[in-house]
Amino acid sequence: MDPEQNRRPLKSRQSRWAPRLAHVFVGAGVTPNQMSSASMAAALLGGGAYIGAVAAPPLLSRLLLVAAAICIQLRLLSNLLDGLMAIEEGKKTPTGALFNEFPDRISDTLFLVGAGYAAASPELGWAAALLAVLTAYVRALGASLGFGQDYGGPMAKQQRMFVLTVGSLVAVVLPYRPVLLAALAIIAVGSAATVLRRTWRLAARLRAAP
Repeated sequence: MDPEQNRRPLKSRQSRWAPRLAHVFVGAGVTPNQMSSASMAAALLGGGAYIGAVAAPPLLSRLLLVAAAICIQLRLLSNLLDGLMAIEEGKKTPTGALFNEFPDRISDTLFLVGAGYAAASPELGWAAALLAVLTAYVRALGASLGFGQDYGGPMAKQQRMFVLTVGSLVAVVLPYRPVLLAALAIIAVGSAATVLRRTWRLAARLRAAP
């Protein structure tokens, strides 16, 4: 199967700046696997920022929420660049598929669980993280059965991180706990719907297969 058909559809991949930035990192000796790992570092900092906001003074807690939102975007940037470096720059490695998937599961967990503790609802954070992992599991299962990657929503990775970013920034000007709680609830419900939708489509493809 064409590798392009298994890649997450991203408009930013067609931009001018992203391939140029990927080229710069390759020229600096950075590998796609290192870029994938960098996404976990961003998530660790972001998750820590959420947890740190709980006991911080009001001004510092707001700054930590902004830092968490920035870390989410850095994670997504790393996810964009690692693919560009591997495919467009010809730096694909035998372990690339592993590094493309595993850091994402860690990153989702760190961000969502950290936000859960900040929202005083660690249970919801863990539930959102589990459902996020399940969306990826169903997608990978479909690919392993020969049906390709199903990146359908309504709450795929980009949508989860968008909701969490917006929630973090809105929480800077409003009481942050209820705002983060609402963001996590949207992510959890949307991820559950995504799991069901992807599973339903996979079952339909299995039934239709010869």
